[in-house]
Amino acid sequence: MGKEHTILEPFTRNPWEKLAFKQVMDMSGNKSYNYVHSRLKKFVKKGILLEEKAGNVILYSISRSVVALNTLGQVAEHKANTAKHLPHRNIQKIIDKLKTAYYTFLITGSYSKDKQTPKSDVDIIIICDDNQKPMSVMAEIKMECELSMPRFHPYVFRESEFFKMLINKEENYGKEAARHNLIITGAKQYYDLLLKAVNNGFRG
Repeated sequence: MGKEHTILEPFTRNPWEKLAFKQVMDMSGNKSYNYVHSRLKKFVKKGILLEEKAGNVILYSISRSVVALNTLGQVAEHKANTAKHLPHRNIQKIIDKLKTAYYTFLITGSYSKDKQTPKSDVDIIIICDDNQKPMSVMAEIKMECELSMPRFHPYVFRESEFFKMLINKEENYGKEAARHNLIITGAKQYYDLLLKAVNNGFRG
């Protein structure tokens, strides 16, 4: 990932939000006004970001284009897979047990916030397509999760199940996971699902 993609990192956190210029600067850690301004304009031109004027403020948000979802996904996965506090070898062992080719792998809970303790389990969510049986996917990884140190606590949902949680009016685990997660793999389809939920009323 190049330096310019740090400008997109704030949009991976809550992709349903519209961010002002100063918010992007603060959240990305880039202090150069000219650099941030030129990168934002570049991403708008490439169709990755949208811009709109609200009073005297220009707001930026993620486009729904394929290039936007792919780029945002790459930024999010890079962040997760370079996070030093995650047990990457253990994560890979669990991924190696999965037989389905189409899924999203999320780290949630305390590890997603880097607030874990030595006694913390690693909470994970696997979102599979609607043709898969969650119980079958769970069976593939259950033993590896239980034997791992730290121990992994898995949840498996079909895409339609996760979508219903996001658009449900009541607070639930799906909404909490959407607000706080690290995406190991499958980020493009995850953001596609998330933005569909946004179109149906999800606002975090």
